[in-house]
Amino acid sequence: MGSGVPLSHADDPRLLLLAEKDNVLVCREDIAGGERIYVGGREITLARTIPRGHKIARRDIAQGDKVYKYGAPIGSAVAPITPGDHVHVHNVKSDYTPSHFFDIQEVAKK
Repeated sequence: MGSGVPLSHADDPRLLLLAEKDNVLVCREDIAGGERIYVGGREITLARTIPRGHKIARRDIAQGDKVYKYGAPIGSAVAPITPGDHVHVHNVKSDYTPSHFFDIQEVAKK
């Protein structure tokens, strides 16, 4: 069930780091629960299946810390997240704040 990734490899090739500042990695493919992956040279056994396109923690993320993807904050952790954990709506909340508004005006009829 192993991935065949050498222990010296820093990150599993099935994971994608989008920006150096990111504290998450993106799965390039579905990775089954129980599989061993390598994050930062550390072997981790996944507790659950992580679907392709979903995120896993690259390092510890404390409750309240920002979650970074593409080098930008995408939300805040609502619970402690450890390396290899699935990072999704169950442990991250969006910090999105609309920065625009629509100003609807009546147009005079001619």
